[in-house]
Formats: sequence, structure tokens, C-alpha cells
Amino acid sequence: MNENAVARLRITCPDKPGIVAAVTNFLASHGANITALDQHSSDPEGGAFFMRLEFQTPRLDVARAVLEDAFAEIVAQPFQMDWRIGYSSDTPQVAILVSSQEHCLMELLWRWSRGEMDCDVGMVLSNHPVLREPVEAFGVPFHYVPAEGGKGEAEARMLELLEGRFDLLVLARYMRILSGDFISRFPSIINIHHSFLPAFVGADPYRQARERGVKLIGATAHYVTEELDAGPIIEQDVSRVCHRHGVDALKDMGRDLERQVLARAVRWHLEDRIILDRNKTVVFV
Repeated sequence: MNENAVARLRITCPDKPGIVAAVTNFLASHGANITALDQHSSDPEGGAFFMRLEFQTPRLDVARAVLEDAFAEIVAQPFQMDWRIGYSSDTPQVAILVSSQEHCLMELLWRWSRGEMDCDVGMVLSNHPVLREPVEAFGVPFHYVPAEGGKGEAEARMLELLEGRFDLLVLARYMRILSGDFISRFPSIINIHHSFLPAFVGADPYRQARERGVKLIGATAHYVTEELDAGPIIEQDVSRVCHRHGVDALKDMGRDLERQVLARAVRWHLEDRIILDRNKTVVFV
């Protein structure tokens, strides 16, 4: 299978009979070979229907634009679909924002360098200069934008570097709160939170967890919205802990969770496996 000849169709619509048949028959009639299909209904009686479908494009009998116009008219409109087709040949452009902790950043760059993340990492931007050398060792440009001049000045410089160039921003332990105006400039932003949200939001969650005597710690990857740490959750994971674990031990365990959870969330986003459902996600893995 040619990995550069795959299209991915994501659909959300009211659930009713005939959706799968209408979609698959339409694609088959234009020479598409369907190689994967996942679906979910929140309720077969009046619920929402979600579908992710992969198909091969080499034998399509029409151009992309013609296919999409025909799909909109023949299938999407009658079923009231919110839909999008993504093409594997359109490589997403990704920028990573980081402060001084390297574990999530290095995990992403290592996976990207091995071909495990289908994207171009075009830039790493940081409010600390300490990670320049390891980032540039991967052949990725590094930009240092200090925060000392104030949020407005720093964000203006960041927008000069980022805006209009990137499909996805990844906050790989970027420890600054972004303004709503900044967030609104980008199609998607994914953050890793060093806690099992919605518990222990804000600063120093491992100390909060230790003080509460928790038996599980976790990490959460989520889309960024203006409300702090409240965006749609993509992925989470946990580790069991006990009274013997101090704050430093919890942080060590948490770092392992953070880098794995963030890497999965970014990969699923790049592979069009996530459908937003208001403040939740449907993730087909």
C-alpha cells in the first residue's frame, strides 16, 4: 500500500439508517479502495454518528476537488454531515513550544526522526535558551523568545515566527499561559498536562497529589482552549503509586507518562483519528 496515496474521511452527523452504505457506495463508484473503517453512535435513536474511513486514491476517476464537491452534494447534504477529507500526501507542518524541561520534546523529535510521526517539524520555540544544542542536532531550527518583556511582546514575536506556517502547535511542557488571541490564530494546539485532569489543575500537581495521598498519578494530553486546562481530552494514562513515593519519585514517573501520552496524542491527530464532539473527543485507534 502506498502510504502517500491514502485519504482519510471523518464524518459527524445525526444517526440514521443508510449512512455507511451511502458513503461506501459513493467512494466505490469513483474507484476508491476502502482499507479501514471505524464508526461510533452515541445513540442509534436520535444520537450522533461518527465515522473515520481510509481509502486508497490512485484509481480515483476524478480530481480531489471534483470528488469533494460531488460528495458534499450527493452524500453530505442529505445526511447533514460535518465532514473533512485529509490526504496523506499533504504533510502537516508542526511547531513545538517548550520551556526548559526536555523529556516530552526529545520524545517527539526522536519519534519524528525515526519516521513514526508523519509531519514536518519546522521549528522549536522556547522561552529558555538551554535546549538549542539538542534541538539543532536533529536539524530543526530553534528560536529563543524570552518572556521577560511581558506576554504581549513575547507573543507578538512568536506570531511573527509561527503564524500562517503551521497546522499544529504542540506544547511540550511549555510553561507559559497563552492568550486567547494567540490561541485563536492556529488551527490546533495540543498540550500535555502533568496531571490526570480534571484533578490537580494549575501549578505543581505532583505536590498536590502527594499531599492528597493519591494512589494513582497520571498525565493528560488535550486540545488547548482559552479556559486553562479545560480543552477536549485526547489521551490519558496513569501509574499506581503508594505512600513510599516522594514528590521527586512521582515527578520521575510522571515524566514517563507525559512523554508517552503526548506522543500518542500528536500521532493520532496527524493520522486524522480524532473527531471533536463539543468539549469531548471521539478517538479511533
